[in-house]
Amino acid sequence: MKIGFVSLGCPKNLVDTEVMMGQLNARGHELTSSPEDADAIVVNTCSFIGPAKQESVDTILEMAEFKKTGRAKRLIVAGCLVERYGSDIRQEIPDVDAVLGTNELDAIVALCEGGEKQANPFEPYLYHDLTPRILATPRHYAYIKINEGCDHPCTFCVIPQFRGSFRSRRFESVIVEAQRLFAQGVREINLIGQDTTAYGDDLGIKDGLALLLGRLAEIETPHQKWVRFLYCYPNRITNKLLDTIAEHESLVKYIDMPLQHAAPGVLKNMKRGASGEIFLKTLEKIRKRIPGVSIRTSMIVGFPGETEKDFEELCQFVEEARFDRLGVFTYSDEETSKSYHLDGKVDARSIYNRKRKLMSLQRKISRKLNRGLVGQELPVLIEGRSEESELLWQARLANQAPDIDGVCYLSDVGDVEPRPGQFRMMRVTQAHDYDLVGDLIDEPPNEPAPVLNPFPIISTNAGHQHQHQ
Repeated sequence: MKIGFVSLGCPKNLVDTEVMMGQLNARGHELTSSPEDADAIVVNTCSFIGPAKQESVDTILEMAEFKKTGRAKRLIVAGCLVERYGSDIRQEIPDVDAVLGTNELDAIVALCEGGEKQANPFEPYLYHDLTPRILATPRHYAYIKINEGCDHPCTFCVIPQFRGSFRSRRFESVIVEAQRLFAQGVREINLIGQDTTAYGDDLGIKDGLALLLGRLAEIETPHQKWVRFLYCYPNRITNKLLDTIAEHESLVKYIDMPLQHAAPGVLKNMKRGASGEIFLKTLEKIRKRIPGVSIRTSMIVGFPGETEKDFEELCQFVEEARFDRLGVFTYSDEETSKSYHLDGKVDARSIYNRKRKLMSLQRKISRKLNRGLVGQELPVLIEGRSEESELLWQARLANQAPDIDGVCYLSDVGDVEPRPGQFRMMRVTQAHDYDLVGDLIDEPPNEPAPVLNPFPIISTNAGHQHQHQ
């Protein structure tokens, strides 16, 4: 049987898709990236905010057409949308044959084969190193989910409602998976979870993330490697964690720390706590302990009760903080979130204007920081030919996370064509708001580049950023 997958949402969702693909492949089924050739199609959905829900519904309807025009006999909807609207999906979209929640991934084989999932009570799911998995990313980088669920009470977030309470993978399970991925030619591993900085708390491991990163850095590989982690919580940034990152060359000097706001009143209503003043001290500590570190954050504008004064305080904070990367997201009023019941809703036009203003402010900061890199020689990871032009190649600096941050465009790659997955040296020649342009200045390495995956996936927007940890 040929099975096609569509994966929507964040990298955490993409890992779920890879696990489902792995289970089907282990059962002997063939994966296809052509929906017209698929006997069954699985849409792994996101429903965190309004636009994500709409994208999920539109994609389901689009894939349903292949039951009429293609070979598809089964359409299965999986993921977060099922957790929120599972009972409505099959009623509203009769072409859907089955639904699969985020904690039911083991049932994917039965559903694709036309069977039924077992009526098990809610049991939190978490894959491990023995779980079959097929990467949908290019072969040179991969994600590892180190924990699942969340215990934070953020009022704008609905993730705990369908991902369950926080739980960590076993320490050795993560190490074994990383060793296998590096042995397969992966050059960059990105650790993900709802809150990676809480890793190991539930297992009784003190400084769990720092210990895990230190162990990953010690894995011997025949090639250079990068290890980064995403989605860290600001009050969990310990000196031990920062010193570990600073100590090991292979640990990327990159902190992804969504702060969400800077005005104390807004943060209090978000159930986040702290303030811009406290955050500035945290940023000072990070930059002091990790020389040359890049810091990424995200902010929400238009949260209920956000006044013009609150927003101005946020803008002043961003100007003072000088983030290397910043995403701005408009508040989405989700009916099952606690913030849905708060007074002081901000009108859509004000939210739109606030987002534009904050992004404009950050664009100037980013442009200035990028211009400071012109003339520097920096290591990059080759991604492949650019989709922008056949004449350009694309690469990333260590402080450019895949599918989230800007990229580097290579205008001169020398006489020998580079290969995806190679680490090379680039001289920066031009700076744009978010992207850089440069030339390769070193000789190509003798080591073989990793083989590209066949991309057994119909489509994905795994870098799609949402307003969450």
